[in-house]
Amino acid sequence: MNYVLPPAPLTTLEVAGSVDTFPVNRIFCVGRNYAAHAREMGKDPERDPPFFFMKPACAAVRAGATESSIGYPAMTANFHHEIELVAAIAKGGRNIPVEDALSYVYGYAVGLDMTRRDLQLEARDKGRPWEFGKSFRDSAPIGPIHPVSGVGHIVDGEIALTVNGEPRQRSDVRELIWSVAESIAYLSQFESLEPGDLIMTGTPEGVKAVVAGDLMEGHVAGLGTIRVRVAG
Repeated sequence: MNYVLPPAPLTTLEVAGSVDTFPVNRIFCVGRNYAAHAREMGKDPERDPPFFFMKPACAAVRAGATESSIGYPAMTANFHHEIELVAAIAKGGRNIPVEDALSYVYGYAVGLDMTRRDLQLEARDKGRPWEFGKSFRDSAPIGPIHPVSGVGHIVDGEIALTVNGEPRQRSDVRELIWSVAESIAYLSQFESLEPGDLIMTGTPEGVKAVVAGDLMEGHVAGLGTIRVRVAG
């Protein structure tokens, strides 16, 4: 097949303990999925149905124990970190029952949902989409994906982030309002999940701005640490 333009490169992530890589299809993000974070964003943390937004595949950036970097994006003066547990989907499905949902997970990773908070809040207050605040290139540094066969399903354990060694975010995965299984089941009612999809499951309280030169170090228990510096 001939293309009129070179096709976009395939985005892939590392797989822990393997030379194989994970091809990224789509990135779904669960909004306000920790009660304390919902409160700090000025919202009621009641258990309403989850809501989702998306990032493009090119938002994913390989991260890991060795320091990597992302650029400080244009058109913002309030660039926030959000540490998250990421679930990587292995097979497609629609209307997935909650009790079967975890069988669709290939593995888990540590991720950052980087956010142009000023643009997001301006859009929210005007009733506009969040894309310029959330959905931009290199806005999702993600560590190696750890297969379920090696780590099991991540249902609890510390999730935390420091900036330049200073604690910023700290909670436990068990504090998710909507579990990974529940998020998968709910999302699959609206959209058929496909192999290669990623679900970023939400961030705990403590989100705050970073500036050029800052080093973010985030971890989820059992999944290691990612180190990401904000370049100028």
